[in-house]
Amino acid sequence: MENPLTRLCIVRHGETTWNAERRLQGHLDIELNENGIAQAQATGRALSDQRFAAAYSSDLQRARRTAACIWPGPEDRINTHPGLRERHYGHFQGLTYEQAQTRFPADYARFLSRDAGFAFEDGGESLTAFAARIAAALLEIVERHPGEQILIVTHGGVLDIIHRLSTGKSLDSPRDFTIPNAALNWITHHDGRWQLVSWGDQSHLGSALDELSNA
Repeated sequence: MENPLTRLCIVRHGETTWNAERRLQGHLDIELNENGIAQAQATGRALSDQRFAAAYSSDLQRARRTAACIWPGPEDRINTHPGLRERHYGHFQGLTYEQAQTRFPADYARFLSRDAGFAFEDGGESLTAFAARIAAALLEIVERHPGEQILIVTHGGVLDIIHRLSTGKSLDSPRDFTIPNAALNWITHHDGRWQLVSWGDQSHLGSALDELSNA
């Protein structure tokens, strides 16, 4: 008997002030700004004709607030999952990209080059460890919901990993796709394989910030 196809709509959270400042958030719990709330609400309207069996969100408030604007049911029915958190950027967290480059030039060069084995100091993750975490979280979710359509709200770095997971693109290759705030990204899981359906749809948004090319 053929395994059923599971369909995922994956949304990056709405904009935060730190996004606008090009500041690395990581695991720091930053709230949406006014524009981010408007983006999340617009995404909710764009998805109002879709039916989701369940919703999952990173446990950080910028993702949870976005999910609450999209999910039509009670907010307490949104499943928060720490495995969907942004990458932990260690000693870069709270810094702008420019500050990180100035203060830690050697580490920044490894970050910029997408060195998959480089782990940030102060508890930060390597790309390899981060990718493994995201793959495990996604697999856990699809195994709970075979043949269903699921909403996931998460972060820019997570979406970078998900795109690579669903296309076979390597972790260390330069990014050639966008990751706008509150855009719609669709993938499927079927017979143990991920497949990208559509990516970065922001037709419902007036504007959205993209992650930097290395994030």
